[in-house]
Amino acid sequence: MSTLAAPRDAASSPLLPAGVEIILDLSRLLSRTLHAMPTGIDRVELVYARQLLDLVPDRLRFAAVNPFGVYGRLPHAAVLRFLDETEARWAERAAPGRRAMTLAAARTLARLAPRPVPRPAPGVRRYYVQASPHHLHRPERVRAKLRAEQARFICLVHDLIPIEFPEYARPNGAATHRLRIGTMAALADGLIANSQATADSMARFLTGTTPPPIRVAHLGCDPLPEGDDGPLPIPAPYFVVLSTIEPRKNHLLLLHVWRRMAETLGPERTPHLAIVGRRGWENENVLDMLERCEAIRGHVHELAGLSDRGVAALLRNARALLLPSFAEGFGMPVTEALMAGTPAICSDLPALREAGGAVPEFLDPLDGPAWADMILDYAADRSERRDRQMERLRGWTPPGWRGHIATVLDLVRELDSGGSGGA
Repeated sequence: MSTLAAPRDAASSPLLPAGVEIILDLSRLLSRTLHAMPTGIDRVELVYARQLLDLVPDRLRFAAVNPFGVYGRLPHAAVLRFLDETEARWAERAAPGRRAMTLAAARTLARLAPRPVPRPAPGVRRYYVQASPHHLHRPERVRAKLRAEQARFICLVHDLIPIEFPEYARPNGAATHRLRIGTMAALADGLIANSQATADSMARFLTGTTPPPIRVAHLGCDPLPEGDDGPLPIPAPYFVVLSTIEPRKNHLLLLHVWRRMAETLGPERTPHLAIVGRRGWENENVLDMLERCEAIRGHVHELAGLSDRGVAALLRNARALLLPSFAEGFGMPVTEALMAGTPAICSDLPALREAGGAVPEFLDPLDGPAWADMILDYAADRSERRDRQMERLRGWTPPGWRGHIATVLDLVRELDSGGSGGA
């Protein structure tokens, strides 16, 4: 993710009314200092910081609940250094050793030790913006920071999947997420949903209450890093799955498809599958196949810990991205693949249709034969279906982060003017 430089005329911040300050929560990024590779939520929080620094630098302050549970303001210069170092760590091909990571994290957290919250100057109105679910399951902690800041609260809603599909969550995941969403419902003055599908889920959850205004802003898609990261780690033709290995992502369907292809087509005609993502939870069946199934050995490749450049190169050369998920909040892998000029084959879910528009192929996540047929079609050197998707892709416009942040700032202005708007 590239560093955004503030424009020369940004100091006037015409995008916000006089007296408005934005306090951006960076708790999630601070909690991830011991992790070499980012999650999607990590990336979103960092992009919020970069975009707001670009657009409203003189109105922006940073704060966090640090890993020791202490809340406070973060020194501006230390945050800028932290953002640069975080992006550099994500871009590295090889993760640093554990000892080096621990020492670097200790230095970072020392520089970012929380400072006391200053009282707002006369006429200043503060808006606390949070792009992650970090500590939202602790409503008393959120209340305390809002009291300290004397701020109104705007929060990004990523999804309600653990509540709507508890079978895909970690143990107690549904209860924890209910606390998070309940905190938003009780304390937020405005909400940003990453898709209309998420906004609809939130509206259902809030039925019977007076909800805060909910505005939809699709997550943006950054240009992928250019350049090579060395030779591609698997032979062509291949497909890519870009997600944590967890039950909701339905890796098991693809592994069974690959086993059937290997058994019926033989090793020479079977395409390859790259699984890019760390191992998650509740995955016994998937891990058993990855570790013990001889039929897919040599054709299914786990590639955790790739740099951003490595992922970009892998995507650009793939026959297609595969995303057979059972539930999604938005579907950033789809937009990332399309941004790379790579077709997408994904589940027929409202959120994924929002992400990809009319470009991808949409399939039932339970229809294994349909997935097998589509994969074999796309694997061929001359695939009319793939050619048609590539033609559709030429007319696709990726969602931008500027548009997303503009919606956030619009909501700040709306709240500051006294508007409520409703859900």
